[in-house]
Amino acid sequence: MSAEEKSGAGAPAKKKSAMPLIIIAVLVLAAGGGAAWKFTRPKAAAPGKPAAEASSAKAAAIYYKFDPAFVVNFGSEGNSRYLQITLEAMSRDQAVIDAIKNNEPAIRNDLVLLYSAQQPEALLAPEGKEKLRAATLEAVRKTIAAEGTKPEAVEAVYFTSFVIQ
Repeated sequence: MSAEEKSGAGAPAKKKSAMPLIIIAVLVLAAGGGAAWKFTRPKAAAPGKPAAEASSAKAAAIYYKFDPAFVVNFGSEGNSRYLQITLEAMSRDQAVIDAIKNNEPAIRNDLVLLYSAQQPEALLAPEGKEKLRAATLEAVRKTIAAEGTKPEAVEAVYFTSFVIQ
């Protein structure tokens, strides 16, 4: 046999290896997985904040609806008017919502007194409604604080219906 026959000159050329393509595909997949992990993982607490604060910021809001709606008469004598308010309180702590439920009679009493002391002219402006909402939040917080619940856990109150007649 000649040297040409031994070296395989007449044989077909060898195929290129698929190894570089496999390595590139693995690197692309790893980079994509790393990017997906970075953008979907939960955020760590800031260095100065405790982990409990970071988790409470992510907790879902829980609403408690005061039912039935508040209906009070108010205004000066001879010019009696009615106010109807549907109210919801918001917290992120179920224990606080339970405290609101347990103390609803006391909260309702304070709010009826607050609402009946209002002047109709003041409530017609958006600023008057906002002041009343802030006073309502303070009244709810005050009542549950007296029962030993942390008042700042009631984050907001919302008027879901507000009618002056």
